[in-house]
Amino acid sequence: MNPNAFPESRAAAVRELWSLDPAVTFLNHGSYGACPRAVLDAQQRYREQLEREPVRFFLRELGPLLDAARGALASFAGADLDDLVFVPNATVGVNTVLRSLSLRPDDELCITDHGYNACNNAAEAVAARAGARVVVAPVPFPIEAPEQVVDAVLARVGPRTRLVLVDHVTSPTGLVFPVASLIAALAERGVDVLVDGAHAPGMVPLDLRALGAAYYTGNCHKWICSPKGAAFLHVRRDKQGAVRPLSISHGANSPRTDRSRFLLEFDWTGTADPSAALCVADALRAMAALVPGGWPALQAHNRATALAARDLLCEALGCMPPSPDAMIGALATVPLPDAPSSRLCLDPLQDALLERWGIEVPVFAWPASPRRHLRISAQIYNDRPHYERLAAALAALL
Repeated sequence: MNPNAFPESRAAAVRELWSLDPAVTFLNHGSYGACPRAVLDAQQRYREQLEREPVRFFLRELGPLLDAARGALASFAGADLDDLVFVPNATVGVNTVLRSLSLRPDDELCITDHGYNACNNAAEAVAARAGARVVVAPVPFPIEAPEQVVDAVLARVGPRTRLVLVDHVTSPTGLVFPVASLIAALAERGVDVLVDGAHAPGMVPLDLRALGAAYYTGNCHKWICSPKGAAFLHVRRDKQGAVRPLSISHGANSPRTDRSRFLLEFDWTGTADPSAALCVADALRAMAALVPGGWPALQAHNRATALAARDLLCEALGCMPPSPDAMIGALATVPLPDAPSSRLCLDPLQDALLERWGIEVPVFAWPASPRRHLRISAQIYNDRPHYERLAAALAALL
């Protein structure tokens, strides 16, 4: 194995821009993200604007503010502004689409065994209510090539398949799936795709127009580093008429004609704090300013860090990298020795890494106990000594 090289570190120059605990080696940006201080300051300004005159804010100011934030996000994600709405998180986005489907008994929803547990649960619940069924496509891991993902899904798609739910970047295995190829192949079979892009915005380049998925949802609080509560749902124009928010509100019978029913319904689902979504443009600007070259350079830096860190850990653990470099973004998963564990509860090793070594990194059973994996994240504030410390901790604890 020829290990990848770590890029020149910028961690020392940027770490103080976050309010992360300096006593913790934080290698789990992927789970919940981490918001820079400057973006939190922007959020507080929006909250103060709201509370200064709530009626003026919600009735007169919120619409233009949402449009500005949506415009910045649409430009970043390669989308048309009218096709994108804010939702609290990608799980809500997935539920929104699934619950808008008109399923018949014996219809099929196809998911993969690399899917996010919460979203797979949503597919099971929606299918059960309609008398439909969920079909699981097993994708190999370790994996040798992206084409194996397409082959695995197509092998489970049949004449009753109504929708395929697939991750852009998988949560348990940290793989960048070939969603463009998959969408094109399924289009030839007349099957729509819902892409769970929870990790993708800010990690990998996005061009939602070119991608052409019927539905795409993504989080902004992870790799864009907005506050928690900011995510988006992108629905292709021909599908928007059937997609309704989980909370039906005033937009359902609004007399306005200056925007689509899709925007009217999703932009107001009830009184809430919209500051996280309004901060998306601030987060995009703040993160782009961290490295010369902006977002493309930031994504390349994080990917190079993830690859080098994965190789360092594989060498320490005596295993081969479980996926090709081409399928890695800013996450990487490596296998651990088998031990009883749970996918939904903290593994004892994860607790020990934090309590004894001050390292925050996820350890989980996948696809089922006793098989265990560890997943690292690479954000601009991480550097080589973080992963060397993890390697030393694993050598001591295992």
